[in-house]
Amino acid sequence: MSDFLPYGRHVVDDEDIEQVVRVLRGGPLTQGPRVSEFEAALAARVQAPGCVAVSSGTAALHAAYQALGLGPGDELITSPITFVATANAARQLGARVVFADVDASGNLDPESVRAKITDKTRGIAAVHFAGMPCDMEELGAIARAHGLFLVEDAAHALGASYAGRPVGSCELSDMVTVSFHPVKHITTAEGGAIFVRDGDQEARLRRIREHGLRREPAPDSRGLYGYVQEELGYNYRLSDLGAALGLSQLRKLDRFLGARRDIYELYKRLLGNLDPEIVAPLPEYPDRQSAHHLMPVQIDFARAKRSRGEVMEALKNKGIGSQVHYIPVHTQPYYRGSGSCPKAERFSSQELSLPMYPGLRAVDVERVVSALEEILFEGRALSVSA
Repeated sequence: MSDFLPYGRHVVDDEDIEQVVRVLRGGPLTQGPRVSEFEAALAARVQAPGCVAVSSGTAALHAAYQALGLGPGDELITSPITFVATANAARQLGARVVFADVDASGNLDPESVRAKITDKTRGIAAVHFAGMPCDMEELGAIARAHGLFLVEDAAHALGASYAGRPVGSCELSDMVTVSFHPVKHITTAEGGAIFVRDGDQEARLRRIREHGLRREPAPDSRGLYGYVQEELGYNYRLSDLGAALGLSQLRKLDRFLGARRDIYELYKRLLGNLDPEIVAPLPEYPDRQSAHHLMPVQIDFARAKRSRGEVMEALKNKGIGSQVHYIPVHTQPYYRGSGSCPKAERFSSQELSLPMYPGLRAVDVERVVSALEEILFEGRALSVSA
């Protein structure tokens, strides 16, 4: 269907393509200058002391946890309303993952986090769901009181802010990870980055990114070759092709964010015409600015007398994509036995993500909400005309 509306879509223009072609025609494809340029531009954008670009958002999480010392015998507290990578990266280092419950926004509930802390807890990973920042003041206070590290998984939140601070500034956390997957705010095709405030940790992140190596001239090398491996690392390098695309995309971030805000406001206005006991967007907070990565709504499918699968299928038949964010991680077979998070389970059972990306037009949003109205209410709801 040519006019199918996916739940997410990247926006790449001729300028982006030209920047990538320039690297293909005349520069190093990897380990060249574009990566450091991209890192500097990212750090300046979010007012971070340092930035290390890597090959994916998952690599960013794994490297961040390792640089902060997470390992066997440790526990990491995180949210079950996230992609499995947030937890898996900790398990790959031998740590146990403990899931805390969430609030109405799908973000970590600080009181649940506090209740989960043990003498084995090493850190907290706060996931900014759908682009809305967590309660970082409270989570930061908890981390400081217990001597824990605090990582922000901001895969959804590049361009968001909390209490006037850009997400990524590291003012309230040790490190912040982001993703440049094609459905995110900007893309490098695949890629990610870690914002970091400590210089020694930044240097360690760079070693982890490159097989655990530190460049050091070998004896009698006259400075022409040599390296030392100091710990186990990985090939987590971002290519110069990806960095060139990322630099071009970053220049458009304000425009992308503005478009997402406008789309969200239109959705909110149109959804406001429907029965809020059946369907409603997530709550907003006066001290936080969401980056609107997703357009999640909560739907009481039982009251609507439609299963989520039926609603998604009916939307698909009308040329509209949707998605579920997320199946709670603690309910996955691998994590079974990790305990119960009843609020997260309820949140997930009612969550549906509607199309959200900068290329979406007002007429597209009207089409989505009209279709949802028809499916959920069989035409009985109020009009959603703009």
